[in-house]
Amino acid sequence: MTVDYREMLKEAGVPTTEAEMNQIWKDLNTEQGSLIQNDSKWSPFWKLMNAIVTQPSKWLVDLLAETALPNTFLKTASGIWLDIFAWGVDLKRKEATAARGMLQFTRVNSVGSLTIPAGTVIETPSISGYVYRLITAEEATAADGELFLDVPATAEQTGSAYNLGPGYYSILPRPIPGIAAVKNEREWQTVPGADQEKDEPFRLRCQNQFSAVGQYHHDAAYTADIALFAGIRTDYIYFEHGAPRGPGSANAFIMIDSGQPSHDFVDAINSYIRDNGHHGHGDDMLCFPMPLIALNFGVTVYPVANLTDEKKEALRQSVEDFIRCAFRENSNYEVTKVFPFSRFSLSLLDRELHDYFPDLLSIEFNRTGDILSNMDLPRLDSLTVELGA
Repeated sequence: MTVDYREMLKEAGVPTTEAEMNQIWKDLNTEQGSLIQNDSKWSPFWKLMNAIVTQPSKWLVDLLAETALPNTFLKTASGIWLDIFAWGVDLKRKEATAARGMLQFTRVNSVGSLTIPAGTVIETPSISGYVYRLITAEEATAADGELFLDVPATAEQTGSAYNLGPGYYSILPRPIPGIAAVKNEREWQTVPGADQEKDEPFRLRCQNQFSAVGQYHHDAAYTADIALFAGIRTDYIYFEHGAPRGPGSANAFIMIDSGQPSHDFVDAINSYIRDNGHHGHGDDMLCFPMPLIALNFGVTVYPVANLTDEKKEALRQSVEDFIRCAFRENSNYEVTKVFPFSRFSLSLLDRELHDYFPDLLSIEFNRTGDILSNMDLPRLDSLTVELGA
């Protein structure tokens, strides 16, 4: 629903256009018996009236219609106005956080010990022109006989853009002798990265707060608690009722905008609810990562004529990153994303790819039907993007 605040002012009898205001001044002039008869736009009197009365009045009406009235209501409030509105329901905007998680280093062989220094940088390939970096948080040593080593790492900067899917963090700009490969696994994150909370998810939390007054035994109260964690929006929480573990029990399945919430992260939410008394008397509510549907996806990309091999490969890689974004493995593109309880349209994905990449002549998918989901989220088990002849 679109709200017309100028119409609201009109209904209250407030003139909203310059012509309406000037007509009111003229009517008042006539009612008062003024002898001024020159209605020309060059009239010194009306030029003065426009400068000192009409124009300031129009500024005031614009301020009311474009700023003051929209920010009076939760539905349309934004920025600092929304922060003030949230203060009234005891909420604060969530601050930006840096992604943290575990990277798996693979050794050339398992003979002897090997140390990964603190501060080691791990990069992604360029994604839409940007390289993302993680930095190891502490020194870690693989003992003799250990081929794999999990090392904690933190994103170089804050933000949800660092919540990348499996395999993206795979480049050591400074090679480490004895290390053959490094990568992030599917559930690599212990804490997802997050931007400072934007207006829309913050507005949804404020809206939920009105339903969470009792703070016990209902979805809104649990939603308020779960959404306190970085990266989780209120509309990314799905409840399963029907006493899945007996009377008084329910489940909450959560997702984040990019990447998959790890079990460690979800356990931290469960601990907050269970150990700190954020639950009803006798009820049993557990959080889980949103279940996933594994898909094998194949794509053939046909570029426009006369592209160099370098540009063809850049197009192929960009199309792959674009599709991965649709499946929530990065957040670098504006694209329709998969959701639970929805139909993911391949024809819409086709159109969005063509709109975004002018060098894309045609694209073929290895499946014809749309992707349907229930209480689950489609994910890529494998993605193959090839160049067509």
